[in-house]
Amino acid sequence: MSYVFLFLAIVFEVIATLNLKASNQFTKIVPTLILTVGYISSFYFLTLSLKTIPIGISYAIWSGLGTVLVAIGAYFIYKQSLSFWEIAGMALVVAGVVLMNLFSKENP
Repeated sequence: MSYVFLFLAIVFEVIATLNLKASNQFTKIVPTLILTVGYISSFYFLTLSLKTIPIGISYAIWSGLGTVLVAIGAYFIYKQSLSFWEIAGMALVVAGVVLMNLFSKENP
């Protein structure tokens, strides 16, 4: 169940982060409310994931996959470009998260 909580934390974090730009420095109420609820929900579910997943693993997955998903979301929503090197960097982030999960001695 902890990985379900971690997945929810990532989803809420990505939704919140993608609304940062739309909030226009917190001057637009709906995106500001979405990002506020999103970050609160994200941290809540992140704490629930820590019941069985070590904090280093949980945070690496949360931040790493969140970063990649935000970049992909920004590509589609805000039409922000992704260079070869940015894509390569994201691939390395994903590889790092996979390696941490595969070889962590504390991973349940």
